[in-house]
Amino acid sequence: MSLSFNRVAGLSMKGGRRDNFFFCLLDHHEGSGRWFLKSILHVKDEVRDEDVEDGDDILNQWIDKYNLEHVIIDFPLSKPPCHNCDLKCPGVAKCPVGDVQKVREDIASILEMDRKMEESSPKEYERKRNFEDLTHFDRDTFGKDSNDFMLSKSFKRRLKKGFIPYWNRSLDFWIWCSYHDQLLELFNTTFDSFGNTSLMMLSRFSYMKRHFPEECQFYEGHVNLILLELLKSRIILKKNIQNLTDLDLGVEARLDIVKKIENKLGIFIYDNDLEVIVKNVRAFDSFLLAVCGLQKAKGQARSMPDWTLPHLTNFILPSFDSRA
Repeated sequence: MSLSFNRVAGLSMKGGRRDNFFFCLLDHHEGSGRWFLKSILHVKDEVRDEDVEDGDDILNQWIDKYNLEHVIIDFPLSKPPCHNCDLKCPGVAKCPVGDVQKVREDIASILEMDRKMEESSPKEYERKRNFEDLTHFDRDTFGKDSNDFMLSKSFKRRLKKGFIPYWNRSLDFWIWCSYHDQLLELFNTTFDSFGNTSLMMLSRFSYMKRHFPEECQFYEGHVNLILLELLKSRIILKKNIQNLTDLDLGVEARLDIVKKIENKLGIFIYDNDLEVIVKNVRAFDSFLLAVCGLQKAKGQARSMPDWTLPHLTNFILPSFDSRA
């Protein structure tokens, strides 16, 4: 199989300045054709001979050591439209920026179609709506996209809140349409680029990036979406995701997920590294981000519409379909 690159790292940076981070490096061995987990680095401040060595500096040394050129992180690499806009602002509802207009028009079109359906047959509409909002334990999580009719009440509320160009990116809307209901069902959350991204984290990454090699390419991934794609491809089970937040079953769920990925994608992981991944949520997240990059290297990632500005976001949504 032709690869666009043969070494990739994942780094989950969500959290505070003193939170533990893990940098997970996957490497491709040409002889065997397999990927293996080459290194997993615990990023933290260290005390050596009464001197404190900053964790960020240790990370930079690690990147230099492995000549790393491709890194997947879990927070935005691009800014909302308003941040780089020099126009005299006419307000959100009249924003003339192309991708903002596109999203606003699409939202209006979806809501208008929903309104017409409701007006043409209100009783039938309400009956179907109530049925859709019931919990169906045997329903396929990916049986419909969020913007397929009937619209769920939660997705309709999301659209009515509108697209906020100083908070959302056009990428957000694309993900809402495909994954809003699934994210809500399995993770009790939705997707907002800057919903849980602090200024401190952005500032820290800006500092770290200045010390990375110029040729280092960064991509954005999203752990929950990676898990949904693994579920969609039947590599993992719904119960694996549901058990991740369970205090008693979380470690077992992470182990099951990692072993299934290891077997499906042919990744070799040493036992001691496997133990680190399943016992540390941050290490697990970084591993998933690295796997996301692995799929990118294999050319198995979904194409993003031009209006989501993929050249700026560098967002990766991996595909685990063997036919891809």
